[in-house]
Amino acid sequence: MSRKRALVVDDSKSARVILSRMLEKYDIEVDMSESAEQAIEYLNHHRPDAIFMDHLMPGMDGLEAVKAIKGNPQTATIPIMMYTSQEGELYVGQARALGAMGVLPKQVRPVDVSKVLYELHLLPDRRGSEEPGLLPIEMEGGEILPRLPDGTAGRSDGTAPSSANSVDWGRRVESAVKQQAVDLRRFMVASLDSFAARIVADVRNAPPHAKPIAEPALAVPPPIPPSSRTPLPWIVGLSTACLAMAVFCGLWIADHTELSKLRAQVADLGAANAELTRARQDLAENVKDLTSALAALPAGGSGGTPTAALPAFRSEIVPYGEMPLDRGRVDTLRDLAQKLEQLGFHGVVKVTSSTGMFCLTGNASDGFVTAAPSLPFNKCDTVANPFDESSSGQLRQSLAFANLVAGIRQRSGGTITVAIEDAGSGRTAVPYPARSEALTAGEWNKAAATNNRVEFAAEPAATVAAVATGMTHLEGNPQQ
Repeated sequence: MSRKRALVVDDSKSARVILSRMLEKYDIEVDMSESAEQAIEYLNHHRPDAIFMDHLMPGMDGLEAVKAIKGNPQTATIPIMMYTSQEGELYVGQARALGAMGVLPKQVRPVDVSKVLYELHLLPDRRGSEEPGLLPIEMEGGEILPRLPDGTAGRSDGTAPSSANSVDWGRRVESAVKQQAVDLRRFMVASLDSFAARIVADVRNAPPHAKPIAEPALAVPPPIPPSSRTPLPWIVGLSTACLAMAVFCGLWIADHTELSKLRAQVADLGAANAELTRARQDLAENVKDLTSALAALPAGGSGGTPTAALPAFRSEIVPYGEMPLDRGRVDTLRDLAQKLEQLGFHGVVKVTSSTGMFCLTGNASDGFVTAAPSLPFNKCDTVANPFDESSSGQLRQSLAFANLVAGIRQRSGGTITVAIEDAGSGRTAVPYPARSEALTAGEWNKAAATNNRVEFAAEPAATVAAVATGMTHLEGNPQQ
């Protein structure tokens, strides 16, 4: 029986080679054309048993070529199978409407190739063969020979069949086994070819930065010696890992440094809060003691009031940046005036403000703030109190404080007056620490906060008059 011949039409050399190899495994001769025009020219002189036609090609495409081939009476009977990556029911219906038998995908499997070859009648259908794969017991003269007791075929009279029939039976079994072995070998080779074609297609569909794969050649190139293989992928991977580790370490160090700074700030704030709490407790005890002393004073007019000046009964700390005679100091003066009125006090309430000198950081244009407690004292930008230095006279008291002073004088009928004095930074309640390299801003500002205060003292009218008389006497007798 003569070998079958097929024509493969595809503009891709690799696709033509892959399909031709798969067809040659089935003992089919293959001719190839790289365009539809070349295929039509080929059909003017040759008659293949089947045509495998690609769809997308330069010039005339596959569907136009099928229409032209089926429109020619000389080539209309040649079966055509579309061999393309196009798919879908719509495309298959269009191809069949033009005369193609079906569509064979380029990602083809060996079983698909076998099925298509049977449909194109390029392979004999063993199921329709006249010779069955397994034959019954040989017949002699049209008679079925029964089996003898020893398992062999023979006549009932005990005679065995002729030796020619036995030899023919063995040859047929051997031929069937050989045919099955050939089919199995073809199937395995086609499977391997299909697997290789699928790998090549996957590599071709890799991302653009991947190394392109050259067209498969017929000759297998010699293997690359292990010593000549470049370690570039390993170098790139190791460099990327080192870079990622360096970035991670840098971020960790930055976070750790920031965390340490935040912890130091929290510790400084905690220390400052503790100092303020202790100062508040001390002031509360002073208020309690002075209130008890004020309640023990004798009631009545000026005759019942001691001639000596009353001691300061309240010393209130002024937070940095606040107006000295405002807020809490207004309430303190109001409470003091009410209690003195109840006692029938006649005299002067002296309000003396003192200025604390703070360790500050900043500048004149952006302003100054108290330095962090942990900052060394010699790192302070300035030691001053810009708020008190820029406020003098009436600017050191708020409108509410001024109205309260006027109201006390009016309400008491002039028996109680309020005298305001600015002592500056010369009068200190606690001494400032000695300046040294180990001194911190927190230690200095602790003393400055205590010295930044307002003191309230009540002096009876008799004491004030005695002091005034003594001053007049001294002025009239300078020799004394």
